[in-house]
Amino acid sequence: MQQSRQIADVLNVSDGGLADKEKNLSGSINNNHQHVQNDSGSALQQFLDHIPISSIAGIKDSPVLELKAGDSLRDAIHMLYEKDIFAAAIVDVLDPDTATIRIRFSDRYIGFIDFASMVLWCLEEYEKIGNNSMEQCHKDIENGGFFSILEQIPQIGQTKVGELAKSFLWEPFFPVRLDDTILHALLLLSKHRLHVLPVMQQPDPGLIGFVTQNAVVQLLLQSSELEWFDSIADKHLSDFRFEDQKHPNCVSGDQTVADALKLLWQKQTCAVAVVDKQTKKLLGNVRNSDVYHLAKNDNLLTNRTILTVEEFIHTESDKVHIKPTIEDDHGALLTAGSLRLKNSFTPRMDSPVSNKENDTLKQVMERMIETNSSFSFLINDNEQVTGLLTLRDIILQFAPPCLDSGIGGGGFFEFALEQSGCQVKNGNIVRNH
Repeated sequence: MQQSRQIADVLNVSDGGLADKEKNLSGSINNNHQHVQNDSGSALQQFLDHIPISSIAGIKDSPVLELKAGDSLRDAIHMLYEKDIFAAAIVDVLDPDTATIRIRFSDRYIGFIDFASMVLWCLEEYEKIGNNSMEQCHKDIENGGFFSILEQIPQIGQTKVGELAKSFLWEPFFPVRLDDTILHALLLLSKHRLHVLPVMQQPDPGLIGFVTQNAVVQLLLQSSELEWFDSIADKHLSDFRFEDQKHPNCVSGDQTVADALKLLWQKQTCAVAVVDKQTKKLLGNVRNSDVYHLAKNDNLLTNRTILTVEEFIHTESDKVHIKPTIEDDHGALLTAGSLRLKNSFTPRMDSPVSNKENDTLKQVMERMIETNSSFSFLINDNEQVTGLLTLRDIILQFAPPCLDSGIGGGGFFEFALEQSGCQVKNGNIVRNH
């Protein structure tokens, strides 16, 4: 309690942004170092545990939609498409006649699922059925577009949302509250493979919005020019060993759209790089969010085995790209915009985000936020793809130590602990003597 009051006193500033508050906090910690009595976890709390999630702009502007575990895929996909929402929370509705224990409202939520995963699953099942059915019947269904598959093939359209758990297509549901802290958000995003954190606020029932990876990285960037941040963010990418850094999944420009979609499904990746067959240079990408075009364009389903990926990525050539440059609305765009199905604030398919290994981590963060992208391709001097860097890779660099294991945390927290005279030992935070 005493430490909480110290933190509150530091934040009792009438004006100034997040960076100013952190400078005051950091100075207070260093100047009064000998007076601070550290218990387990307090060193971390002094840095990010004072910044509430409510500091992230636009949380309540993010679209909220719930699906029931018993909903059919036909109804679920139609609902997301019509409401222009990329993902939704899954609710487990108990039978009131058989439920013997009254559960908390938040316990009703059992997962989080996105539009692309459902569509790719349907397409994969359709391909299996198509191999064993009459060709003419298959073509008749395709001529009606993607939604005709949901209507005319019951074993696909009538499959329940809950059954997709068998294919591990759900994300876990880990809710946060507005008065939780950024430290709490970082713990969840780094320990679990989550793209969003649902936000709930008592006593209001249900969800009020979401916190995205983009929004958290944007908030971290507000600490630019502070020593603890720059000591990590100003390093070159070649200095890091990212958890997910590996050769990305690629298709050559002369392969088909069907090939790219199949790779998205098989690898469960956020994007497939499109490269020139001869030079291997990066030409563009097909993202899981681009699966939306399959539902929007009936001809794309029919021609997916004929249309080349290079032709497909240029279909947006006439699209007017709107950059989220209005500062006051930027946070809302990063939170709400990224959950829109028809997102005008992401790069075109033929203009993917890319960086080189001599770029700094901060440059990558700024580029991703500027473009509202969730990843960046790493390329060499010949513009050939050498890796894929995701927002989660970045968040892990600022993640707290894992207190329930012997695994150390990211660079920021190692620095924070050092400055506070603490270290992680055997999974616990201990003070140096």
